[in-house]
This record gives sequence, structure tokens and C-alpha cells, in this order.
Amino acid sequence: MFYLSFYLSEQTDQIEKRFAQANLFGCRELFTSLHIPEDDLTFYRKRLQEIGQLARKYGVGIIADVTPASLSKIGVNGDNLDLLFDGGIIGLRLDDGFSMKEAATFSHRMKVVFNASTMTEEECDELVFCDVNWNHIEAWHNFYPRPETGLSKETVIQKNQVLRRKGIRTIAAFIPGNKEKRGPLHQGLPTLEAHRYMDPLCAYAELVRDCGVDKVFVGDSGMTDDVLARMKEFRDGVIPLRYRPLVQQHELLSMVETVQTNRRDAARDVIRSLESRLSFSWPEHLLAPACTIERQKGSVTIDNIKYGRYAGELQITLTDLPADEKVNVIGRIFEDDLPLLAYVKGGQQFRLVRGA
Repeated sequence: MFYLSFYLSEQTDQIEKRFAQANLFGCRELFTSLHIPEDDLTFYRKRLQEIGQLARKYGVGIIADVTPASLSKIGVNGDNLDLLFDGGIIGLRLDDGFSMKEAATFSHRMKVVFNASTMTEEECDELVFCDVNWNHIEAWHNFYPRPETGLSKETVIQKNQVLRRKGIRTIAAFIPGNKEKRGPLHQGLPTLEAHRYMDPLCAYAELVRDCGVDKVFVGDSGMTDDVLARMKEFRDGVIPLRYRPLVQQHELLSMVETVQTNRRDAARDVIRSLESRLSFSWPEHLLAPACTIERQKGSVTIDNIKYGRYAGELQITLTDLPADEKVNVIGRIFEDDLPLLAYVKGGQQFRLVRGA
């Protein structure tokens, strides 16, 4: 699953747009921070009431990053969580300063989230002795606003393996948004440094397919609906691949822009559409030799009539291949989407999405 974030310093209408967006794309949780400045407690208490109303209106729960000081400022302790519940807060991401005993106490009332990037095996063992409710425990990695400070893929994978062994069932991480970046640096909020300027869908795919991450949060406030729609399609089992057509045959392009499946006996060099030869009824004129150019990685091709029984097979190249008079090149996958090709394994569904 993927989820969104908002921050209390934003305008109320901006926050509501995030709740509406979350509701539209099936994101049942939102992340925020309760690091509240000392000089404006009245404003933030009022803002908590407002987001509680939004949470109920849109059916979205809030996970809030907290410190002992921030909870104290708003008058919350382990025995008095009503203000949090009234604010739509269903879980706490605990920053430094909480004991394992306090965390265990919270876990019997609400979701408790630990810092996956720093959590130790000893702390996991201590939770056992504190009678924690494991059904309410999650671990989320940090996000890193400053460039060059994000984690490596290898570090996250290794850490997640340790946490799984110690009983953590749900692990989350962050990716940047593609619109407004959160200040003061405005450089994105990724967990992995490699994701700082990457297309959000590719970052999402790498976390859930390669890194053992269950939940992905967009750390920044801004994410466009079109990217969230692509992420939802990926989440639902179909990988959307944006491409630029190289031919003007609109009849042909409309035929190939449907959900297709890579053959289960996946080839080394190409993705082979199962449906293109079995289910498509190709008019002969669409398979005449044309644009038989070099097939660089990410080329979308169709075998033409010179290939005999293979005529009509749609492929996407996974490596650079030479020109072939029997193969028409009809388009090329966006460079930003090339990393997604690695996830189109045998039996995986995909869909070509025409771009400018």
C-alpha cells in the first residue's frame, strides 16, 4: 500500500485536499508531525480539532510523529489519549525519549510505530518483556531532507531482515513527492538516497518489490493525481509503462494500449506479450514492414509479416538489440520508466500508456 503526508503548518484547504486525495486513491492513513512550536499552542490545538473532523469526513486515520515534549504540550499521556483520538490520530510514531514500557502501554490503545532505521534487536527483545501488543507494532524508516544523507538499498534490506526475525510484521519507508517539496530544503523526503530525484512510481516499486517494505509513504506534501493513479495500478497488479510512439498508426497504437501479460517462460532479452499473438486480430496492413530501426533498450516492437508465424508479437526490449527487417519499432519506453521493466517478470501484467 501507499500513503500520503500532510503537515500542521499548511493551510486548512491544502490539508483537506490531501485527505480528499487519500480517500480517492484508497490511502487509509496519513502521516503528520506533532512537533509543535512552544509559542503557538492554541493554534495547534485548534488545528488538531480541524484534522479530526477531516479524518472522520474522509474515513482516513492519522499516524503522528511525536516526542515526549510534544505530547506533554498538548496535555496527552499514556492514561489520557482522548485528545489524540478526537484529532483522528490512530497511531504514534515515537521519536527519541520514549521508554519501551511507555511504548508497550500505548500499544494496547493504538498503533505504535518505531524508527526502523535505528531500532535494535535488544529493543525488540525488551518489548517482549514489556507485554507489548504486537498486532499494533510497526517500524518505519526515516526520511532524509538533506541530499546525500539518505540510506542505501542494501542497508534497508539488511535492517528489514533483522526486524522481521525479531517479530516486526509491518515495515514502511518514504519516497519524495513530485510537486511541492517540503521546506526548508525542498529537496524531497526519501528514505533511500537513490530515490531523491527518481520517478515516484519507480521508487515505490523498488521498495515493495526489492526491499521488503509493506507500506510506502509520500513524505512531501505534493503528489499529482496522475502519479498516484499509476501507483494504484501497480499496487493492483498491473505495471503501467509510459512510452512515446514512433509511428502514426493510431489503429495499431490503440490496440496495444491494453493490459497485456509477459509470457510465463520469460525471455532474457525481451518482454513478450502473451495476448499479442493469441488474442489480437491484426489487420494485415498494420503488420507491413516499417520503422525497422535499431532496438535500443525499452523499444516497443511488433514482429511484421516477414517473421511468418511470429507476425503480430509485441515485445519490449530489455537490452540494446540490432535492427531487424522483420521487426517494426513502434515506440520507446520513457527513460524514467526503464527501471520498471525489471519488475515485468514472467506472468506479470503491464499496460502501455501513451505519452507526449
